[in-house]
Amino acid sequence: MIRPLSRELRVVVRAKLSLLPLLLAALLAGCSSLKEEDRTSGWSPNKLYAEAKDELSGGAYDKAIPLLEKLEGRAAGTPLAQQAQLDRAYAHYKAGEQAQALATLDRFIKLHPTSPALDYALYLKGIVNFNDNLGMFAFISKQDLSERDQKAAKESFESFRELATRFPDSRYAPDARARMTYIVNSLAQYEVHVARFYYSRGAYVAAINRAQSALADYRDVPALEEALAILMRSYDALGMTQLRDDARRVLEKNYPRSAYLNGSGIGSGQKAWWQFW
Repeated sequence: MIRPLSRELRVVVRAKLSLLPLLLAALLAGCSSLKEEDRTSGWSPNKLYAEAKDELSGGAYDKAIPLLEKLEGRAAGTPLAQQAQLDRAYAHYKAGEQAQALATLDRFIKLHPTSPALDYALYLKGIVNFNDNLGMFAFISKQDLSERDQKAAKESFESFRELATRFPDSRYAPDARARMTYIVNSLAQYEVHVARFYYSRGAYVAAINRAQSALADYRDVPALEEALAILMRSYDALGMTQLRDDARRVLEKNYPRSAYLNGSGIGSGQKAWWQFW
């Protein structure tokens, strides 16, 4: 005759059975991981790289990244490992993972200061920051760099500047210089953007301060025309006629055909200078 289980034994059995699904899930996960490892365990570094490049070409960045990570380990100390690291930074960038891309590039620059690909690493770092938060639909809203946080723009400028200074003959240098010009224009336009905001709300002293900042810190950039116009209009609104006339004379000398001299509104009728990419 089979005796019934005691109450204490039933509790123990029930507890162990409740753990069974968790143990099975862990076992299946382990098998899955092992299977994934087995898929590339016999691959040569060249095969790994070829597979990763195929994934990159097809836009499957999430699949390319782990392959490139494995390649870095298996080909450590070789030029192929360096290339894998750069390609991984690019894959992170294209996948929208800016922080991972920058961390990978910073690590590459630190570990390989004499690499022949250092100019590309600096260029890619500049590009990652250059496109920070621009968004794929920015052209619809006509948003430009001056209307966004300037931290990334300044970091991008520093990367491009280092590239252009250290590697003036690099294939990436011409584009880096063009983007540096864009960024300088952007930073000046940012000051004017803020000055325009203050002017439109009647905060004329604040508008004057921001316009003067743009005029003091930048030279030969398109934004300075509007900065002078804001200065002139703000002085006029405050009844400071002599300073208004001084600002007008500077505007006439530097921009004799400016629409602002004929009463055009601040910020109106200005062609966007930044849309050339």
